[in-house]
Amino acid sequence: MRNKYIESFEKTQVEAKNVPDFRAGDTVRVAVRIKEGSKERVQNYEGICIAIRGEGTGKTFNVRKIGANNVGVERIFPLYSDSIESIEVIRKGRVRRAKLFYLRELRGKAARIKELRRK
Repeated sequence: MRNKYIESFEKTQVEAKNVPDFRAGDTVRVAVRIKEGSKERVQNYEGICIAIRGEGTGKTFNVRKIGANNVGVERIFPLYSDSIESIEVIRKGRVRRAKLFYLRELRGKAARIKELRRK
């Protein structure tokens, strides 16, 4: 049982943020605000969403990309964070699981995800 005041506050936070509809397997581009000293800039992080967990303002999603020297890099983003400027869905993936942690062991062409075809 959660406090009704906290629930109402979270509801306003969730409604204020414009979040696209995406699932695990989708390729997303997340624009993240990064603060370096007194300067602030926006950096894009593009990869495959491998998991979404939580609910309300505590909802998070994991994005995995292949960095330099074929090293996998994963980041966990809070969905309703102020540091996230925008989320853009690049490709819709066709997967049969909600969590794609098995991609961590796959390399190269084996790690590809088929694109979802719309009829």
